[in-house]
Amino acid sequence: MKQTKKRTIDIQFVTACISTSLVLLLLGAVVLVVLSANSLSEHVRENLELSLLLNDNAEKTGVDHIVRHVEAQHYTKEVRYISKEDILTEQTASLGLDPTEFLGYNPYTASIEIKLKADYANTDSIMLIKNRLMRYTQIREISYPSELMDNVNENIRKISVLLLALALALSLISFALINNTIKLTIYSQRFLLHTMKLVGASWGFIRRPFLKRNLGIGITSGILANGMIACAIYLLLRYEPQMAHILTIPTLIIVGVSVMTFGIIITLLCAYISINRFLKMKAGDLYYI
Repeated sequence: MKQTKKRTIDIQFVTACISTSLVLLLLGAVVLVVLSANSLSEHVRENLELSLLLNDNAEKTGVDHIVRHVEAQHYTKEVRYISKEDILTEQTASLGLDPTEFLGYNPYTASIEIKLKADYANTDSIMLIKNRLMRYTQIREISYPSELMDNVNENIRKISVLLLALALALSLISFALINNTIKLTIYSQRFLLHTMKLVGASWGFIRRPFLKRNLGIGITSGILANGMIACAIYLLLRYEPQMAHILTIPTLIIVGVSVMTFGIIITLLCAYISINRFLKMKAGDLYYI
């Protein structure tokens, strides 16, 4: 008889862990998507270049001074100088012919290419940067993909709002699903709860073993969910290694901690609420729920 009861309890534990881990897997996937979208937006914005087109008579010392000045600024992520000769070499290799052979001169313009930090990759910040840099007489023109930048920022805002709304809705759904799973595991032992109450056991004493058991469910479910997420990410990185720029280590740590924390808190909270609900009931009410 004891073996049968133990087997039943083990099956309930395994079932609760599987159900909870699947919900946590879905929640972790949404958290991963939200954080990855933020990393992707930063990656895109930091790869948009600001081009400082230089005058043909710009001296090397003046250009070097501009490069050092730009490198020292807080908004700069990366800066590089591209000479006319470098551009000519690249274009000759790309086109398969040398423009100087029929033009008689190098038609390209030397430039300084700046990649900005993500927070400064917007029209307002770029206008301030542009006005400051145009004070250098060596700079003829400053160009940047303004339309593309505005579209990127606008789309990022829309996607961020959508993902946050999705994450909130899924959190509520996850709470409801896990709450039902935990409630069912406690429901089968509602008469045991009432018996313990009748013999004088305090509510804290009655709750303790159930909370410990559900703490185990939360930890086990979190580990299972994180394991499935880790496997999925590993397969994704093997298929598309470039995703490593987006699925960064800090992002994965936040996802893992979020899944584990949510799993523990939600299982303990749901167990606490369900146990108190049954403890407040009279004996006759237990037969009608």
